[in-house]
Amino acid sequence: MARLQLLSDSPRPRPRHAERGMRRSFGTLIFLAFLVFLAWLFFWPLVKPSVEQAQRSTVLLSSPAPTALPNPLPGRPLTDTWGGARSGGRKHEGIDIFAPRDTPIRATTEGIVLNVGPNTLGGRTVMILGPGGQRHYYAHLDRYPDLTAGEWVNSGDVVGYVGDSGNAKGTPTHLHYGIYTAAGAINPYPLLAAGRK
Repeated sequence: MARLQLLSDSPRPRPRHAERGMRRSFGTLIFLAFLVFLAWLFFWPLVKPSVEQAQRSTVLLSSPAPTALPNPLPGRPLTDTWGGARSGGRKHEGIDIFAPRDTPIRATTEGIVLNVGPNTLGGRTVMILGPGGQRHYYAHLDRYPDLTAGEWVNSGDVVGYVGDSGNAKGTPTHLHYGIYTAAGAINPYPLLAAGRK
């Protein structure tokens, strides 16, 4: 019995299969790390634009709203048509800037394209999220350049071409330009007039 007790008290040698198991575990860990690295190499180009867009959105939302804007149709005269009566008892939530068909329309601010597409009243439209969270609305376009939602634009980039789409069909060709905040539409005329100075 004493001999058995001595044997049980002595340290046991580590079995060889345990060492092999540890080597396999380490090898598996290295292999998994390699797979994660390959996945990162493959997916990062797909995820990176979303990360950059989220960062740019944060900067835009935290930036102050502009106090002056350039004319989206440089050289064209501005008239304050804000609040004018419209069909269905609506009020005009923007200004109309008249120009020949296909005149390039320039972004008034940097921002992220929120929407490119048709709607009932505006026809072919573009909406851009700008500083201060303001949404800049360009309507009655004849056509668009190659723009897609989520794309970044700089002030002065072409965002469309003057037309008469939507409920402006048959009227003189013009751009309807509007600005929307969280509280609703604001008159863009004072900002554009300040940009002329």
